Amino acid sequence: MFDPFKDYGQAGYLRNRYGEKDPEIIREMEHTLFRAGLGEALEHLAKCDVLAYADFLIVHRILFFAFYPWAGQDRAATAPEIAVSKAGTLFSHPMDARRAIEEGLRVGQDKAAMRQRPGEVMGWFAYGHPFLDGNGRTMLVVHSELCHRAGFSIEWHRTQKLAYLAALSAQIATPGHGILDEYLSPFVVDSAGRTHWGGVIGDLHGLDGRSAGNTVEGAYSDSRVAQKYQAFELKRGEALQRKR
Repeated sequence: MFDPFKDYGQAGYLRNRYGEKDPEIIREMEHTLFRAGLGEALEHLAKCDVLAYADFLIVHRILFFAFYPWAGQDRAATAPEIAVSKAGTLFSHPMDARRAIEEGLRVGQDKAAMRQRPGEVMGWFAYGHPFLDGNGRTMLVVHSELCHRAGFSIEWHRTQKLAYLAALSAQIATPGHGILDEYLSPFVVDSAGRTHWGGVIGDLHGLDGRSAGNTVEGAYSDSRVAQKYQAFELKRGEALQRKR
C-alpha cells in the first residue's frame, strides 16, 4: 500500500477526507470527482493566455480537493524527502517536479513543437509527477488543452492502456528519442472543440495505471535510495546527450 504519510491505518489512503481504505471505492470516488470538476478545470485553462505551473496545481485542486485536503499541493510540500516510483520507473525529485512540468509547458506552448512532439510534453509531465495521486488525470486535462491550442486532438479512447504506459515509462527513462511521440502518432486527429474532447476524457478512468500503484522507494537520505536515484538520473542524462 502506498503510504508516504505512514498513517494509513488511522487516516486512510493518503489522508482522504473520509478515511477511506477500500481501493475500489477510492478509485470510483476519484473518477466521480474528476468528472464533476472537469468542466470547471477546462474553463480555468481556457481563460489562461499562458499556462504556468500554478495552473497545473489549480487543475489538480479543482479535480480532487473534495477528496484530498492536500490537492493542489505538490510533492515538494507534501512529501519532500521521499522518492516515489511506479512499476520500476522513478519520478523526479520533489524539488525538481516544478522544473519538469515547466519544461513540458514550455515545449507544449510552442504550437509547432507541440504538433511534432506531444509525447515529449507528456513525458516531462509524467517525469515531474508532482502529486501523490491524480497525476494522470491532471496531466491529461492540461495536455489536451495544449493539443487544442496547437490545432489537433489525441483520441485517447483509442489508445491501449498497457501499451501507452509502456511507451510512457520508456519516454521517462530515455527521453529525447520520440518513443511516446511514435506511439501517439496514429491517434492524432484534427482539433475538436473543448466540449467534445472534454466529454471523451471525462469517460476515461485514467491512464496513470492505478493497478501498478505508486511505491515509496524510501527517503533520499537512505544511501541505497540515493544511489538508485542517481543511477536513474544518469541514464536519463545520457539519453538526452545522445539526442544532441
